[in-house]
Amino acid sequence: MIQYFKIAEGRFVPAVTHHEAFWIHLDSPNGDEIKTLIERYDLPEDFITDLQDSDENSRVEYEDGATLIIIRVPIYYRHRSASLSFMTAPLGIIAVQDKLITVSFYDSEILTLYLEAKHRPFLITQQSFLLQINLRAAIYYLKFLKEINRRTNNIENELHQSMRNKELIRLLRMEKSLVYFSTSLRSNEIILERLQRSRWLNQDPEAEDMIEDVIIENKQAIEMANIHSSILSGMMDAFASIISNNLNVVMKFLTSITIIISLPTLIASIYGMNVHLPFQENAYAFAIVMGISVLVSISLVLIFIRKKYF
Repeated sequence: MIQYFKIAEGRFVPAVTHHEAFWIHLDSPNGDEIKTLIERYDLPEDFITDLQDSDENSRVEYEDGATLIIIRVPIYYRHRSASLSFMTAPLGIIAVQDKLITVSFYDSEILTLYLEAKHRPFLITQQSFLLQINLRAAIYYLKFLKEINRRTNNIENELHQSMRNKELIRLLRMEKSLVYFSTSLRSNEIILERLQRSRWLNQDPEAEDMIEDVIIENKQAIEMANIHSSILSGMMDAFASIISNNLNVVMKFLTSITIIISLPTLIASIYGMNVHLPFQENAYAFAIVMGISVLVSISLVLIFIRKKYF
């Protein structure tokens, strides 16, 4: 789908034709829409098709008067069937002629504010809008990181009550999401630092000042992602140690029970032999043997209790 927007009093409003449009947004475009845009603005085909790859890295590319900036943006999958609730995906931003083109093949909330014209009015230029998108991405990273932290705390509370594989797998998924976030934020930081040194961005004095705020916000998201990742890694290690310790306790208990049971079994086996044995002529032989077995077992139980095997 292709959407056209023009500027009206510092906001984006729908445009009728592409001629009057300043911002063109492609949301999961089909082959015909991609071909139309490439021919209309004489763009390299890989400017758009590369964005279909969910693992496409952040980068800046210049070619024939067009500038392509790819950043990694956070995505939240709300449906339960998703393997990961929090992921990252590429968002392409193309500056060509007097227009800015955004291309996304994945469902991201980053541009919703501008698509619905709910943003605050600002002086819209190619440079300022590019930085606004990067700022929104950093804000959403922080928002989703807080949600990951909240979910992690809930899982931790559940694990305190019962060690189950289900909760541990959920923690592993949270850890995987944090790795994606950290990697994407660091790659975005490189792009922002490169843009900060570019002549194209410095053509807009306000954008030159604004990029400092965007870089700071991005760094805050990186720090938060690293902190949460470290906490989650430590938590996973702690729970792994607890599970291992619990297993050792259970094995020690079962071994102790086996030893306690084996001694009466050994005595009963000996007295089951067809040979001359003590007490066999005694009328109370059975009671004596059983008494000895019980005394030996009780003695072992007391020894194990003293050594804290139970």
